Amino acid sequence: MPEQTAAEMEARVRAYMAACTSGDADAVASHLTTDAVHYFPPDMYDGPWRGGALIGARWAEAVAERGSSWTVDAIVVDAGRREAVCEWTHFKTVAGVVLRGAEWYEFADDGRISEIRAYYASPQDKSLDRLELGGMAYAERGYPMAPPAR
Repeated sequence: MPEQTAAEMEARVRAYMAACTSGDADAVASHLTTDAVHYFPPDMYDGPWRGGALIGARWAEAVAERGSSWTVDAIVVDAGRREAVCEWTHFKTVAGVVLRGAEWYEFADDGRISEIRAYYASPQDKSLDRLELGGMAYAERGYPMAPPAR
């Protein structure tokens, strides 16, 4: 498949977010690989969610039960790395809650989203000694596990 352009990747993220807001699980899943993974901060939802169909079903539930809708506030794309970052706002209208955050997207060869890593704008939980995405294999991916030497 030809390389994806930044414009195509941005359009995919925007279409995915619009599908989430629509509450149509199949539309959400159509933007994701069948083995896509959506990571969340610890104790958020019951993540990570694995599989495009499951991710679609969970966002459809959020729309039906919590009146969820999302806006895309900003997007930055690196087409060479097949990655994008989207800053968003999640409106949970039933509870009257506004949640802001950002997600890191990785794209598969076919242009669909293969991974989403969600980061939320919220106070630091002082009871935790590791504030990172639940279920993500940081060490195996080469992330630093200790501070740099001085």
